Amino acid sequence: MSIVKKDFYIRESIKVARDLLGKILVRRIEEEEYRFKIVETEAYMGKDDKGAHAYAGKKTPRTAPMFEEGGITYIYLIYGMYNCLNIVTNVKDTPQGVLIRAVEPMDEKSIGFARANRNVRSKKIEDLTNGPGKLCKAMKIDKTLNATSVLGKGELWIEEAPMCTDIVADKRINIPYAEEYQNVEWRFYIRENSFVSVLKKE
Repeated sequence: MSIVKKDFYIRESIKVARDLLGKILVRRIEEEEYRFKIVETEAYMGKDDKGAHAYAGKKTPRTAPMFEEGGITYIYLIYGMYNCLNIVTNVKDTPQGVLIRAVEPMDEKSIGFARANRNVRSKKIEDLTNGPGKLCKAMKIDKTLNATSVLGKGELWIEEAPMCTDIVADKRINIPYAEEYQNVEWRFYIRENSFVSVLKKE
């Protein structure tokens, strides 16, 4: 499968977030490759988005990767213990990104890799990767991969896949501080995929 090219990421995060659904997130460790389908994302629109780390153009050592050109990672800790993987989008100094919220292991090899890293009692495969912190632990993604390019075969990259058309748009999760921006429907997921972390309330 071909790797997603830079031009894909040099767009606003809402478009990238939708178009990432169905694409394959690949983790390589010690020459072994593990593949996971992206099934849920959240867009963060930078300077004007009260839910974004870069709101009002705030650049810190933590948020510095967000201000780079799209196609690299932005990884941060929540609650002091869970890593979250974001893909930086848009042009340099337009700090936008997409949070990868849930992925689906593509084969038995990838399931075994995720299970070994998560070490949870649940027998449900979905519980391995149905949340941003879970998927990072399952895929051994941490801050050592922060600001890493996903444009080539390194430790982490994204591969092309057929475009998803049956997509649900919903509110983002756990950002009450975002005021009116907590209600924008900038979270996207593949309809009826069992690995999605939170389903839309009908």
